[in-house]
Amino acid sequence: MQTNNETMLAQTRSNTPTNKTFVQAMLNPNADFGGLYTFGKITPFENLTKIYALSYTEICKEIFQQLHIHFDSHLLESALQSYQNFGSKDIAPLVKIYPNLYSLELYHGPTYAFKDMALQPFSKLLDSIATQQKKKYLILSATSGDTGPATLQGFAHSKNVKAICIYPKGGTSEVQRLQMTTQDAPNLKVFGIYGDFDLAQSTLKSLLRNKEFNAYLKTNGYELSAANSVNIARIAFQIVYYFKIAKDLAKENLEEFSVIIPSGNFGNALGAFFAKQLGLPIKKICIASNPNDILTQFFTTGVYDIREKELKLSYSPAMDILKSSNIERLLFAYFGADRTKELMESLENNAYFNLTDNELNTLQNLFEAKSFSDKECLQGIKESFASGYIIDPHTSNAYLFAKERQNKNETQVIISTAHFSKFAKVVFSALSGKNPKDLEALNDKEALHNILAIIHSNLDTNVKLDFGILNIFTKKEIHTQSYNANELDTYIMQWIGNEMN
Repeated sequence: MQTNNETMLAQTRSNTPTNKTFVQAMLNPNADFGGLYTFGKITPFENLTKIYALSYTEICKEIFQQLHIHFDSHLLESALQSYQNFGSKDIAPLVKIYPNLYSLELYHGPTYAFKDMALQPFSKLLDSIATQQKKKYLILSATSGDTGPATLQGFAHSKNVKAICIYPKGGTSEVQRLQMTTQDAPNLKVFGIYGDFDLAQSTLKSLLRNKEFNAYLKTNGYELSAANSVNIARIAFQIVYYFKIAKDLAKENLEEFSVIIPSGNFGNALGAFFAKQLGLPIKKICIASNPNDILTQFFTTGVYDIREKELKLSYSPAMDILKSSNIERLLFAYFGADRTKELMESLENNAYFNLTDNELNTLQNLFEAKSFSDKECLQGIKESFASGYIIDPHTSNAYLFAKERQNKNETQVIISTAHFSKFAKVVFSALSGKNPKDLEALNDKEALHNILAIIHSNLDTNVKLDFGILNIFTKKEIHTQSYNANELDTYIMQWIGNEMN
């Protein structure tokens, strides 16, 4: 295990050095003053060519070593074996769409979304640590659609971990919802709440800090942690696939590249930022937003203002977020703990903060951002399909941004965050030209078959659906009740209590 003098961890709202090891921060993500654990000073690799010669899992080990993240070797090795269950031996294939534009496909895991890239090894690692420590854990996750399925999948049937998922009722696609509500493992519980993802995320954070709730869990033999990207271990695993991009591009004698990332909670983009600090030749990190354009507002104006904003349900629901947790870690990396604490407390108390002109200029040296409407999202899916590549609605935002940036004459990589089948009705609408409102009576299973018919009649491809997606429609929904968010602590305690009796 990691020793205290090896840790590189810092706290986003405190200058007090933390004596927590990485494992301790992973198991208990609460930092001082309501902040987050993050990486302190990062030393770049001296020899990237050596790193590029390694396999995906070996690269992960090297990155963890460079960041002073030390686990018992057999625990990490066992966790990384979860990638053997991915649908592609390449784990994260880099696909050329056309000259100077590539797509990094992060959806080949068991739940067909990029959250598998971190949550499959994370869940196995945490489960192994719980077994080693002879402790039991309750793991919370809040989801806008993809974190929940990946968390539940990863912890299903664990003997030492119970996992709970909180999701906004009506705020996910049908496939995303079914991936959660049909879970039948006895150690899993799903809570659909009345509200949006921001409420789900704030509920999770309040539960982590709720002393009465934590005391009840301890009385019943459970420690509390979280699977969301408030957990620094999630971010650590998300750094790795950016090295996969650089490794594959190096085979084509390409070095510097820009990444275009569909983002709402900013964890995916933060992984790219830390990869840049580790030495990757990333020229720009470009954030593609949907109609919930808070990140675009922030990176273009320096203002983070949600006072007059209401969260909108869009065609790319996993990005329907206004309170982006991981912006806090970016602020710390650039401006330090005191300024981060000042800005985040302003956001929490006033729903607003404002960077100085110099601070904004500093961010804009690396970051760009642009938002796209739902209508544009459909057009992006259609245009990508016409070029021979099929994408989901989230990736469409990145694709559109990349097309706008083509005149910059640089190698661009869009981050494809989900398989198109998870958003069948939206994709079918884009490819068929039918109004989404006219498809309300159509379920996703029918839409999937219609998409496949379009694909096979228009593309020279062998695109097939994994039977897992189609089988989801035959499973019984178990977790169907809806809840008020402010009552979840009571319902969770009842669930834990019933399990103990």
